[in-house]
Amino acid sequence: MSINWYPGHMHKARKEMLKVLSNIDVLIEIVDARLPFSSQNPVIGQWRSSKPTLVILSKTDLADPVVTGQWQQYLEQESQVKTLTYHKEDKHKLKQIAELCLKLAPIEPTALKPINAMIVGIPNVGKSTLINALAGKIIAKVGDEPAVTKRQQKINLGNNVILHDTPGILWPKIENPESGYRLAITGSIKNTAIEYEDIGFYTTEALMQLYPERLCKRYDIKELPSTPLESLELIGFKRGAKQAGGRVNLHKASEILIHDLRSGHLGPLTLETPTMIERELVLVAKKAAKKLTEKEAKKAQKAKNRQP
Repeated sequence: MSINWYPGHMHKARKEMLKVLSNIDVLIEIVDARLPFSSQNPVIGQWRSSKPTLVILSKTDLADPVVTGQWQQYLEQESQVKTLTYHKEDKHKLKQIAELCLKLAPIEPTALKPINAMIVGIPNVGKSTLINALAGKIIAKVGDEPAVTKRQQKINLGNNVILHDTPGILWPKIENPESGYRLAITGSIKNTAIEYEDIGFYTTEALMQLYPERLCKRYDIKELPSTPLESLELIGFKRGAKQAGGRVNLHKASEILIHDLRSGHLGPLTLETPTMIERELVLVAKKAAKKLTEKEAKKAQKAKNRQP
């Protein structure tokens, strides 16, 4: 799926973040525990290679705990990376964030030279919720729609740690089409930028493979049909998503399914595993290499055609 949503304020935010990056000692990257790879901005990944990083897997109350553990092990294979799981009820873990920043930082902080930590993440991964919890008051606007935070601000975490908040930023092009679908499913892409039926088919197919029993339990289905279309129609039928003539309204059925997933009504689930992502990245690399080869061939043919 092609994602064509990169608001102007995101481009501006990225430029502003780059300006202060040289003064940052530790990165805190927030990712959605339901899709730890797809919710990582590759631009931030490039920054992470030169900065100690705490990766916080948020919304773990909505994610499969077994797969979350797999992702923690996978991410911590990278040098200078530590992970921490968090959701809005994990108030006892807030103190650990400042402590881990102190451990990761390359300097001993003082009142005159505190540790500067920058919190980054794509839209709707729970960054504003965490910021408010760390500050002990509402200083960041929280919303179901992505891209609510549009400017940077600083928060004193105590222990000589200053946290720089930033807007959630996407990137101009999502190379892995599977990631585009998953971002849309969990709400990191604005609803106005997606086709609900397209996302509904993808969601149904993914859950049929990963958590078929959840679909059966939620929608009182004894046995799932063999195709995503038939399953989505059955879900719509069970939930009364009908239109004129008695046919199932697939748009409404898709809305119901996606809402149930986002709100946790289907139980804790994760849409990607490290093994799954590695397979997908191989396919993405092959596709990119093929595209480059075709481009070079066309370029060579044009040059040949210009020859007398």
